[in-house]
Amino acid sequence: MDFDLSKYSDTIITYTSEYGLKIIAALLIFIIGKWAVSKITALTKKMMQHAKIDNTLVEFAESLIYFVLLLMVMLASLNALGINTTSFLAVFGAASLAIGLALQGSLANVGAAVLIIIFRPFKVGDFVEAGGATGTVEDVNLFSTIIAPLDNRTVIVPNATIISGNITNYSKKPERRVDHVFGIGYGDDLKLAKETLMEIMQNDSRVLKDPAPFVAVSELGDSSVNFVTRSWVETADYWDVYFSQIEAVKLAFDAKGISIPFPQMDVHLDK
Repeated sequence: MDFDLSKYSDTIITYTSEYGLKIIAALLIFIIGKWAVSKITALTKKMMQHAKIDNTLVEFAESLIYFVLLLMVMLASLNALGINTTSFLAVFGAASLAIGLALQGSLANVGAAVLIIIFRPFKVGDFVEAGGATGTVEDVNLFSTIIAPLDNRTVIVPNATIISGNITNYSKKPERRVDHVFGIGYGDDLKLAKETLMEIMQNDSRVLKDPAPFVAVSELGDSSVNFVTRSWVETADYWDVYFSQIEAVKLAFDAKGISIPFPQMDVHLDK
């Protein structure tokens, strides 16, 4: 039986010329389309930022626009291959339903992202406590919120986890109250200690005059007389004032001979 090589070579050439061009066209559409999607998304983001739209909405819209446009590019690539995208969409819809049932948690994250955008419990740049993480919000995308703690880690929190729990936004208000408790010995001058604490807050230019600083004896403890101090500051100054007050009180108490007692235990041994 003779093997007709020319017959098969003609068939290979025919299929290669027919489908090879389609594959090349599909690849070009995908590569160029993906590049165009990136450029369009970046341009849209820049326009929204120029219009001074909230960064949280900008980041979310950027993710959504990129996803939709990339899906359109993929469909165009499949169409270039000769695949009927109409039937593909039907199959895709059925597959999406099945995948959606299997990935209910992921879809819940998308729904939670929409709720975050609509109700605005926080925005990009706010310092929050949410979903078990505390830090500055860096990004809100379709599935998660990126939070950067003070030690410069990156914590990725699912949006559904954030929405289902408590959210504490430390940046929402323009002012915050700095609270401290300081103890002195029972033998120390109570009035002098109270005046010293008030002077420290009043002499700090970052402490607001209204509401006025507050000092009061809060407790007669086991080994100390405890004062509570309250002072209002701009939110941006909170941590600087918080730590500087502790240092200032220690230095002032040392200078004036006011002791800061520590818990002690007397042990008696019976002979």
